[in-house]
Parts: sequence; C-alpha cells; structure tokens
Amino acid sequence: MDENRGNGGATAYFDNISGGSGTGAANNSQYYGMPPVQPPGNSGGERGSGKGLFVGGLITGLAAALLIVGICYLGLYVQNAVDDRQNGASEASLGQGSVIDEDVLAKMQALEKTINQYFYLHEVTDAELQNGIYKGMLRALGDPYSEYYTPEELASLMQSTEGVYFGIGAYMEQDKATTLPKITGTIAGSPSEEVDIRPNDLIYEVDGVPTYGMSLTDVTSMIKGPENTEVVLTLIRKNESDYVEVVVTRRKVESPTVTYEMKENGMAYIQVTEFDEVTIKQFSNALSDAREDGMKGMILDLRANPGGSLNAVVEMLRMILPEGMIVYTEDKNGNRSEYTCDGKKELEVPLVVLVDGNSASASEIMAGAIKDYGLGTLVGTTTFGKGIVQQIIPFRDGSAVKVTISSYFTPKGNNIHGIGVEPDIVCEFDGEAYYGSEDRPDNQLEKAKEVLKGMLK
Repeated sequence: MDENRGNGGATAYFDNISGGSGTGAANNSQYYGMPPVQPPGNSGGERGSGKGLFVGGLITGLAAALLIVGICYLGLYVQNAVDDRQNGASEASLGQGSVIDEDVLAKMQALEKTINQYFYLHEVTDAELQNGIYKGMLRALGDPYSEYYTPEELASLMQSTEGVYFGIGAYMEQDKATTLPKITGTIAGSPSEEVDIRPNDLIYEVDGVPTYGMSLTDVTSMIKGPENTEVVLTLIRKNESDYVEVVVTRRKVESPTVTYEMKENGMAYIQVTEFDEVTIKQFSNALSDAREDGMKGMILDLRANPGGSLNAVVEMLRMILPEGMIVYTEDKNGNRSEYTCDGKKELEVPLVVLVDGNSASASEIMAGAIKDYGLGTLVGTTTFGKGIVQQIIPFRDGSAVKVTISSYFTPKGNNIHGIGVEPDIVCEFDGEAYYGSEDRPDNQLEKAKEVLKGMLK
C-alpha cells in the first residue's frame, strides 16, 4: 500500500499485486472464473489454465503489474535517497553485527573466480554479477514483495505513475500456485486485447525464455520494449490442449482507470481498474456525472483491480465515506499511522460493490472500509488478501530496494492479509457463459443490479 503520509511529504507510488506467496495452496474457485476488466460489451479475455507441471492454480499475489507496464505496489512510498556507502562498508566495520564479514567477502570472491574460470554459455558483466548479489539478498527474505531495483528498473517503475505506458496493455500478477506470471486483465483497445490475450492466461515464456522462477520485475522488463517492436508470449490457457503463442506489437498505451455508465432505473455503474494518482480526478468526475444524470443507486466494480496508490484510494474514500477511520498502518515497532475522513461528502444513495479474488490491496482497503461502515453491499467472491505495505528506499547510485514495512488494518481493526474481504453475497463468476457467448453475459453484474434494485424499493 502506498504510504503517502507521515513521512515528510514523501512521494507516493503504487500498490502491488505483483508476486504471490510462492507455491502455497491454490484457490481454484477463483482461478477458473474471472470477470472482464472492461465493462460488458468490450472484448475481454478468458480464464487461465495450467498445463504440465503447472496444472491447477489460482490467483496471485497483490497489485498487479502493468505489462504496459510498470509494477504497482500497494502501499509504498519513496523516502530520501540513502547513500549506499553510509555506515561504512569499510574493512573496520566488517563483522560487526553484519552478515557481510570477511568470510562472506572471501567466498564471494571465490565464486566470482569460479564463474570467470568455468562459465561458458555467455559473457557476464561485472554489473550483472553485482546486481545478482543485491537481488539475491532481497530474495533471501522470502518475501515476494521485497526486491532490488537497478536504476533502469526504478525509472521504469516510476513511469507507471503517469498513466501512460509503452508495452502491450495488460495487467499482470504472480500466480500463487505456479509462481508464473498471470494476466489479470487487458486494457480496451490495447495490443493485448487485439491478439486475444485473456485474464488468467499464464505466461510460460517471453521470446522463448521460460519465466518460471523469475520475478515480475524481470518478466515485465522482458515484455516492455521500444514502440512498434514485437514480443512473443507463450501462454498456458485453461481448456487448451497446447500452449498458446501470441505475437504482440508494443506501442504507447494510455490507461483509463475509471469508466462510468448510467444503466437502467437510475443505477450508476462505475468501474475502477486500478488506483493511480490520475484515478482520483477520474473518480470524482464519474461521481459528478452520475449525480447530474440522476443517480438513484451505484454499482462500484472493483473486480480484477490489483490496487495502487494508498493516497488515491484514501482520497476517493473521502468522497463517499462517513466521518471516521479509513485505514491505519502499524510497523514492526508498533508505530501507527491513521488516515481519516471528515464525512462531508458521504454517499447519499444505496451502493453495491463488486469484488473478486483479483481485487487486491488498495481495492481491499476500499471494499473493507465500505463493508465496515455498512455503506454498501459487497457482491462476488473473497478478495485477494494483501494487507501489507511496502516502501521504496532509493540509493544515490539510482538503484533502490523495496521492502515490506508494515501491515494495514480496516476501520474495525481487521488485517486481511492472507484472508481477504468476504462478500456479503457470494456470486461466482460464470466464465463459461461469458466467454462462450458474443453477448458476454456478466452474471455477477446482473446479481449486483438485482441487489441494488431491491435496495431502491
């Protein structure tokens, strides 16, 4: 989650759905049915699959990465750059409470010598070996949300806050069951949609390179590239007997994060696909348009939303919540940061919120707050369950580390990490019906309409 408060105005960025919890138990019910990212009527994708060693599976691990792409992390902020030479990497400091002692340095030098002497597949640069050391240290934490960024990777990450990307126009996260990258949605009119990349497709290879064991950062770096160049994705798709190979041409993709439509009986439909800083204004405009159009009730669609900026979701909740707590965080030392609402813009009409197993992080903050206050009824399936916060700490050489620093809690003090937010009304998405028909029937949306109609009577 995006920590944008309490740190002297530190810069806020994104939420993460990237990464999963390794190879833990799968939630198959969510894996086999997932709604479209776009509103009904737009061409969408289907559910994923598993083949060979990767059969089974489900959902991923929080905020998602944009294959357009920049990876978004729920709840992270960037503090002032840290000098990577501080606290002395001098010989005098070696061994004083540090794992990097003389024995470790000696072994690292021995490994380097061994590589230089025997490794023959290709040339390895000093920078590649050095980055491998840094990345390996973060991976040793066993936390899929903590990682090291090279200067180039950090620059790419920061680009994702602008809402304009160069890539294929898809959202990605890490599948919990297989650890493979998984598509969670595509942007309408994007290269991904044009070649029929579908939600829950697992990315097995990028340009012939297997993705198993790779971080999302590495995979997205492979998928991104210069405009008008091609990337070949080998996909695992449910109900397909063989791998699906698609050739995608990269191009500039603008990501609309909020869509609005007035449906029958004064029911306003607002879909939020992620929480960028641009989402705040888009959501505000959608609410204004809905009110001008005579909104009697609202359906808020958070399905397949991987999360994003904490600042964004907090500001958006201030547009609809009553006075009180929105969310709070606690770090390892028990320090608490609170985010509140003055209640001056509380939503005045009945509300139904659509959620699913790919609603993560910032989405869960929104869904959890709405549920705790009884402001709306949640329809769908249990959300992803990412209730932790990451922070990006940059170094003066342009690199950075992202580390998990705290947990967040709903207004009633619930930590949903590994649990998720349960809907008030369970409704599994009927993917077979949706993807098997040109009409794209969305049974979850129809259920939300039914519930809202009952609230309007």
